[in-house]
Amino acid sequence: MSVEITEEDIDAFRELINIGIGRSAGMLNKITRSHVTLSIPDVRVLPVDRFDEIFSCDYDDDFATVSLDYSGSFSGRTAIVFPQDSAAKLAMAVTGEVEGSPELDGLKVEVLKEVGNILVSGVMGSISNVLKSTLSYSIPVYYESEPKILIRDCQNFKEEYVIIGRADFSIKDLEISGNIVMILGVGSLEHLLSCVRQA
Repeated sequence: MSVEITEEDIDAFRELINIGIGRSAGMLNKITRSHVTLSIPDVRVLPVDRFDEIFSCDYDDDFATVSLDYSGSFSGRTAIVFPQDSAAKLAMAVTGEVEGSPELDGLKVEVLKEVGNILVSGVMGSISNVLKSTLSYSIPVYYESEPKILIRDCQNFKEEYVIIGRADFSIKDLEISGNIVMILGVGSLEHLLSCVRQA
């Protein structure tokens, strides 16, 4: 089923995600002990079968991903997806370790789980406020794989649409990028659009 998305809708989604990551920035400032700036310069809404268009074939490595499922007045999965170079930079910014340090790999997973959970929770909290409803969340999961595993492993609901926002971070002069990915279950985009348009 096709859903008409206007530029105003895209702007509203971008604002929602920006509010969410803006709330997350304060917590990231504390754990990195440095000023963190976050922005979402680009948001796209696509049918789920076009998900692969977002992720460039230029990346040979698997992506570092933290995801959680949610359910309530709408359902789906939200994740933060980092290319490996950005994942490593983020881990270095938080831990103070240098590239090639034997401790870095061991610490990277815990750092990304914590940062991913902060970002995803911030975005979903922002959306919950707009929906004026409570969502139930699964435990965040970390894995390294190609991004399409996000779609393939969605077993608890039938997905229809994906909202993807490119997230740019600046931490300690390191330029770090990732993607906020919201995979929406059947009817969830329509519900979210209705709430956003009434807000």
